[in-house]
Amino acid sequence: MSTEWLEVRAGADAYLQIQERGLQQEDINLLLGASGGPKWFILQGLDNYLCSDFFAGRQTPLQLLGTSAGAWRFASLGRQDAAAASDLFCRLYQAQTYSAKPDPQEITDNARELLDTYVTDDAVDEILNQSLFQHHFIVARCQGWAASESPKRQAMGLSRAAFGNLFSRSALKSAFQRVLFHHPDAAPALGEHWDDLPTLRVPLSKENFRQALLATGSIPMVLQGVKDIPGAPPGMYRDGGITDYHFDLDLSRQSGLVLYPHFHNQVVPGWFDKKLRWRRTTGQQWPNVILLTPTQAFLDALPYGKIPDRTDFVKMDVAERQKYWRQAVQIGYRMSEQLAEWQATDQLRRKIKLWE
Repeated sequence: MSTEWLEVRAGADAYLQIQERGLQQEDINLLLGASGGPKWFILQGLDNYLCSDFFAGRQTPLQLLGTSAGAWRFASLGRQDAAAASDLFCRLYQAQTYSAKPDPQEITDNARELLDTYVTDDAVDEILNQSLFQHHFIVARCQGWAASESPKRQAMGLSRAAFGNLFSRSALKSAFQRVLFHHPDAAPALGEHWDDLPTLRVPLSKENFRQALLATGSIPMVLQGVKDIPGAPPGMYRDGGITDYHFDLDLSRQSGLVLYPHFHNQVVPGWFDKKLRWRRTTGQQWPNVILLTPTQAFLDALPYGKIPDRTDFVKMDVAERQKYWRQAVQIGYRMSEQLAEWQATDQLRRKIKLWE
């Protein structure tokens, strides 16, 4: 029996639909991309397969909803050569280097340089002048001390938000407002059904695209926030993963199916929920979602038996880290190759599992 590198789980509605007609790209109306820093490296192969093969010939608009690294990954879609853009982002991210003890200014400058190389003015024009791949970025607009660039005040603001979040995710509204930047030709994903937290909708434009993309990846205490994004209310904007780390939205209201390539077998709603084991999103909450995740065999095949993460910058020297990240990307292609095989041989119907 060949090793399975990929696990495919689906909520009840998606599971039944795939049993009836297989996984058809035209049935997917929303693609999700989660926060998680360099964890996304193992998904590079899946990203390449989706943008080069699976969605080739797409005729109807596909909504893309991402936060932080997920939104940055999706910035390759809607461009003339999406696969080349995705590969460029992967290489640029792998090549990042910092001083021994980088401060937020250094890390932010590095992120801006990467962004300017990856998403040029021409790239922004390409994305905004087409409507087949409709981008949506989630960014957190900060209030009170969470908006401060003073490390002590910002830490205090984050601590207060984390404490309130212990009792209810709705407590995040005291410190953060979700801002959904969306393609100018697209109605915001999920329509008006953003009622878990205060949510503001802002159309993407040439003036705010890069700033919104930078903001959704501006990790608190690590990068500087992005202030006063054009077209949005004045204020300090930070990582969209604060409110929507792996998402906890009511996706049952989304028409069609939702495809979610994810690096973890658990879905953690928000940034402050990472250690709250009782707060996880399940297939019962997302009946129309198809979740693609690595198997334990895949994780065991990775160097060090783990997927990349931000601590690699500290725990490894540059050469070791970059080699490890390249290997993680290469091994990640095992998942995409397996998905492509299952699609070509119509095996997905029996490989897919009901996500409960």
